Amino acid sequence: MKLSVAELIVEITPKYELLKSRLGPYIYDGEKDADIVIPLSEQFFIDRHNEHPELTLEECEYLYTGSCFYTELIKFGGVLLHASCVQYENYAYLFSANSGTGKSTHTHLWLQKFPGAEILNDDKPAIRKIGEKYYAFGTPWSGKFDESINTKTEIAGITFLSRGETNEIERVSGSDVMFEFMNQTVRPSKKEYMVFFMEILDKILSDVPVFKMKCNISEEAVETSYNAMKRS
Repeated sequence: MKLSVAELIVEITPKYELLKSRLGPYIYDGEKDADIVIPLSEQFFIDRHNEHPELTLEECEYLYTGSCFYTELIKFGGVLLHASCVQYENYAYLFSANSGTGKSTHTHLWLQKFPGAEILNDDKPAIRKIGEKYYAFGTPWSGKFDESINTKTEIAGITFLSRGETNEIERVSGSDVMFEFMNQTVRPSKKEYMVFFMEILDKILSDVPVFKMKCNISEEAVETSYNAMKRS
């Protein structure tokens, strides 16, 4: 089966229903050769299940095929960011944080505040530079609730969230959030790819506006982030 993900052709043979159910919007029926082939075998997933019995075989396939895709994405100048990404007025707003911090809660408040806002990807959007602009892409790997759209949207900004009693946001330099970004992405295991990966990351953090925000769960938090991140 071929897919079109982040403007790349991806070849994959799904074996379990969880992954199959996520691939439908991304199926590609054209004639282009695959840019990325995900070759993981059924035995690979059985081995991972044996190592992590808390995961089902379906979950192992879903998680490890996603990891394989995002690792290969680096070769094409793209990266994963563990984030919830909302698109509004033709721009994508990415909110990244450790699991449980409330990034999905924050982006879903955007849907209540702004008619027309949509979740582009609620867990693992891909980031790639196409031409002179950076875009967020939906992918089939989108968290347990499968909130994702097979499209690309220019990035307005990336915000790293933490909880706070009041709402405060500031624009920061890329070096200020390098550690946070590194903790929320897939890094290549092969040393020869690490230099390329770091170059990609450095360019993203130099060219895309990045912010740090402390926020609570409120409409005011949405207004605070939107007003700081929106393009003038």
